[in-house]
Amino acid sequence: MSLGIQTELARKLDKKALLDELKIDRDSDEVDSGRPIKWFLGIAILGGVGFVAWFVGMPEESAALEVRTVVARAPSAMARGDSVLDATGYVVARRQATVSSKTTGKIMAVYVEEGMVVTQGQVLAILDDSVNLAQLALAQSQVAAAQASIAEFDVQIRQAQLDLERTQGLAQRNLAVQADLDRDELSVEAMIARLNRSKRDIDVAERTVTIQKRLLADMEIRAPFGGVVIAKAAQPGEMISPIAAGGGFTNTGICTIVDMDSLEVEVDVNESYINRVYPKQPVNVTLNAYPAVKMPAEVIAIIPAADRNKATVRVRIGFMGRDERVMPEMGAKVAFLDEDALDEPDSDAPPAVLIPRSSVGDDGGDRFVWVVEDDRVNRRSVVVGAKEGQRLRVVSGLRTGERVVAGLDEELLASLEDGALVSVVN
Repeated sequence: MSLGIQTELARKLDKKALLDELKIDRDSDEVDSGRPIKWFLGIAILGGVGFVAWFVGMPEESAALEVRTVVARAPSAMARGDSVLDATGYVVARRQATVSSKTTGKIMAVYVEEGMVVTQGQVLAILDDSVNLAQLALAQSQVAAAQASIAEFDVQIRQAQLDLERTQGLAQRNLAVQADLDRDELSVEAMIARLNRSKRDIDVAERTVTIQKRLLADMEIRAPFGGVVIAKAAQPGEMISPIAAGGGFTNTGICTIVDMDSLEVEVDVNESYINRVYPKQPVNVTLNAYPAVKMPAEVIAIIPAADRNKATVRVRIGFMGRDERVMPEMGAKVAFLDEDALDEPDSDAPPAVLIPRSSVGDDGGDRFVWVVEDDRVNRRSVVVGAKEGQRLRVVSGLRTGERVVAGLDEELLASLEDGALVSVVN
């Protein structure tokens, strides 16, 4: 048989086999005729249940909780980031006071000098207290005199009571008239009234002593808070008064004290660019005296009022840590940073990070944060270290670049739960 005939025969056999496979088995069709309908019903039921479950779950998925977040940053990364706005300002002190006296007096001694560090309650100066000492001695003498009169009245009351008893005995024997009896009774009552008045006089005298002691204590001028003396305005022998008097020969203050821990920077931002500034925004501060040193800081507050003359808005900026080089009235340049441009997580970064205090919760001593990942929040326990300004150092449990929920309060804590969907508003 030739090769062409064999090939043609093979093709016909293949076609026949294919046709046989396409034939319908009538017997088996009668037996299984109900199965496709059951399959279709099952699939339809499962699809309906899935659709209802998906539809019911949609509102829960779409109800995303709006939160603000901050980026955990390593201390070394606090000075990095892209500047979105630059401004100039001055260092100011939130706590600064010129200490004076409550009354006019002559200064006997001054115990402070410029640059001296003082503590709260420390004696700064002493005024002439000779008159106050004399007045205190007089008040104490009045108390002693009033107390002595009490003993005198006790004796007089006993005498009046004895006279009354004798008169009552005579009256019972008709040897005394009713007028004598009434006189002795009124005499006893008068003595008791004078005794009570004398006791009230003692109270008044003791309160006078308290006042004189207070006036005497006011002769010692003390520091209202701890800080550094930046100006000394009076010397021994001069007169001092809380108000200006004496034709220019009377001072109104002893010294000026500044609380160095309250130093901050105030800048005026053009109102056209105030939309680039927000609370807790990271900032770099460079003092004019140290142009090569960048000091990490953050925005404390944006004063909600504009200056129409300068078209500016005042912004308060707080330092992240105390620096001895910062002094009041120093000029400063401020660079407002883009928080999102800070370094991403780095395996070589130090383990400690800085986050705002408001991002750390406390559950019976267990400190925790809410970490935002892929629009979901998860609670994570952390170990907190020292405070650095308005931020806390987290030594364990958080990595550089991770976002955490900011501004935790009771309402927000009650709304957060592991795996909850959130919407970041910043």
